[in-house]
Amino acid sequence: MIDRRTALAGALMLPLAARAEERWDAIVDPRTGTLGKALDQAAAAGGRPFRILVREGVMIEKLTITVPNVTIVGSGRGTVLSFGTYAGLKHPDGNNWGTGRTGTLTVAAPGTTVRNLTIRNSFDYIGAKRDSTGNGAQAVALVIGREADRTLVEHCWLEGYQDTLYVQGRSRIADCRIVGGVDFIFGGAAVWFERCEIVTRYVPNVPEFGYLTAPSTPAVQEFGLVFSRCRLMREPGVPARSTWLGRPWRAGGNMALTGQSVFLNCWMDAHIKREGWTWMGYKGPEGDQRRLTPQEARLFESASRGPGAGPASATRRTLNAADAARFTRASVLGDWNGLGG
Repeated sequence: MIDRRTALAGALMLPLAARAEERWDAIVDPRTGTLGKALDQAAAAGGRPFRILVREGVMIEKLTITVPNVTIVGSGRGTVLSFGTYAGLKHPDGNNWGTGRTGTLTVAAPGTTVRNLTIRNSFDYIGAKRDSTGNGAQAVALVIGREADRTLVEHCWLEGYQDTLYVQGRSRIADCRIVGGVDFIFGGAAVWFERCEIVTRYVPNVPEFGYLTAPSTPAVQEFGLVFSRCRLMREPGVPARSTWLGRPWRAGGNMALTGQSVFLNCWMDAHIKREGWTWMGYKGPEGDQRRLTPQEARLFESASRGPGAGPASATRRTLNAADAARFTRASVLGDWNGLGG
């Protein structure tokens, strides 16, 4: 019998034969070349569709996609893009890197497609916690910036601990495995997640195991982080009732942000807390410390299943059938069909 992990790996792997028949503008072998050089070629192409195939191997690179219509396709989970910058590290400009600049891969242009590879932030989060040097431990694997409208990420493995995936541009994330611990899917974009595995990582000697999401959705924006038919999993050692579905992030104390996360028809393992959601602190306009609560934000579920699916409560609100029906791929993505290059 094939176990679920093997089946998932097969599902996330694009057929080699199909890839061999495709046309590529650049092919990267990590043993002899770099993805950065291929992205330089894409930039020189001036925004015309540019397709890059990356063979299996590990690339230690920190990269930004700066021109539109770039497609990057790996050869499976063994195609790894990895780097280890974290927010508290000093940048050459004298300031800290800060969360937004830590991404191993940053998408800063529209029409990007990323398929079939691992994107990892390799910062030693566990070591930093052990040695009490974890201040500024945010370390992003993938940043989808505000300029990155119509980003498609599918059949990928996104790996980090705190702040794995930062989404500020409209995106579709499909058939991916997203691994992290604290606020590891966050941002203000309208994003449609489908058939993804959302995996909470084990960290020794911590009382709670963090938050899956931290949405910073503008109040005027109808849709935020929407998860459809996903599976909420945990690594061995993560205890039952230890993990929040999320908390609303009022970034910079911006009162116009009322984060939205919605889980639709998702299976949840027993690590999810019964209360579901919790508050997040911020500074008010007068500099006073405040809390944005689940009741003030837009945090909902519909048709949750599994041992982590808790009863409805003041903090764990469920959508009625009519409201749940509003959340479709077409409504979240608007005038874009969610397909890429």
